[in-house]
Amino acid sequence: MSNFVIKPAVRTEKITYAVRDIVVLANEVAKTGKEMLYLNIGDPNVFDFEPPKHLIEATYDAMKKNYNGYSPSSGIKQATDAIAKEAERKGIKNIQDVFVTTGASEAIDICLTALVNEGENVLTPTPGYPLYTAIQSKLQTMENPYYLDENNNWQPNIEDIKSKINGKTRAIILINPNNPTGSICSTEILKQIIEIALEHNLVIFADEIYDKLLMDGKKHTSIAALNSEVPMITFGGLSKNYMVPGFRIGWGIVSGNRSVLTDYIEAINKILRARLCANHPAQYGIAPSLLGDQSHLEVAMKKLTSRRNLTVEMMNSIPGITCVAPEGAFYAFPRLNNVSNDSHFVSELLKETGVVVVPGSGFGQLPGTNHFRIVFLPPENILEKAYKALGDFHQKYIEKFEKVGVK
Repeated sequence: MSNFVIKPAVRTEKITYAVRDIVVLANEVAKTGKEMLYLNIGDPNVFDFEPPKHLIEATYDAMKKNYNGYSPSSGIKQATDAIAKEAERKGIKNIQDVFVTTGASEAIDICLTALVNEGENVLTPTPGYPLYTAIQSKLQTMENPYYLDENNNWQPNIEDIKSKINGKTRAIILINPNNPTGSICSTEILKQIIEIALEHNLVIFADEIYDKLLMDGKKHTSIAALNSEVPMITFGGLSKNYMVPGFRIGWGIVSGNRSVLTDYIEAINKILRARLCANHPAQYGIAPSLLGDQSHLEVAMKKLTSRRNLTVEMMNSIPGITCVAPEGAFYAFPRLNNVSNDSHFVSELLKETGVVVVPGSGFGQLPGTNHFRIVFLPPENILEKAYKALGDFHQKYIEKFEKVGVK
């Protein structure tokens, strides 16, 4: 056979996913026998969080009843009805379509694919979840990041958004609560984003997968509840709020002016039909989850608030590191004020201490700044151990690398 090499598609060249990419190095370090402290992936089930029993029972019962074949492409009726009812409870009106997907990730992928052509762009929050940039790389769209303001509790920078819009901008993405910063958008900021969308005929993608994981008595406002005419898609799912990320159950809620949305909704449904359906038996857990007992959230948020407090206190006690307190989800995004390469810092931290975090560059950040993301799901004894190791390492790192330059 000749020296033939199969070349991958060009569209894959820029696809990265920092949350999982760091695991490659972590696996190599783990093979050496070093104790590993994983603060990198937002999977509550790895730690002391469990889904509501009625969610599990409903799914198991569906499997026993042999609801194990295909479902309708948009999802079973009791699920889409429950999602619509929950959306209405949040104040979302003028709902035009509801569909169930393989995690919110598939909903996001489908909706971007159905909207954006090669060479066009979507305003994407930075820092933000790397799935969005991965999908846009696959679609060969142009990067168009807008920055969150660290000095304003990580709120979207409205002036920066306005400056980034051009003739090929199709949509604006909002992650609220935000991953990786844990920030929650203020109602005033949401209203300003709506005005921008109206002025420039943009679709708003509202990723609200963490909308029930709120701390300090904060209230979540769904942007679609503030305007019933702007075309919006609100993404949600069971993964985070109901502690079943492995079920891969998410959804999209299309709202806004029907006459503007008709063709786009049909394009979304073409893709939904082509990929058949989401996990059928797991869809029977949607209605019991959304409409049933929510007491698991109180238990979860008590733990998360305590772990958030520990995280912010210990990070801010390390000279050279500052951390804005997150208000939702289970992530913090500390800033490395005296480190010039966060990817190098994170790699060296992992190799030296076994502490696994994700570099801020994997989520995007304001040029000239360096960060890392912490998942504070683990119990406090694990977090304390990891943060102590991180603090001790940070000082050594500054002495070893920053004073002579990162090699």
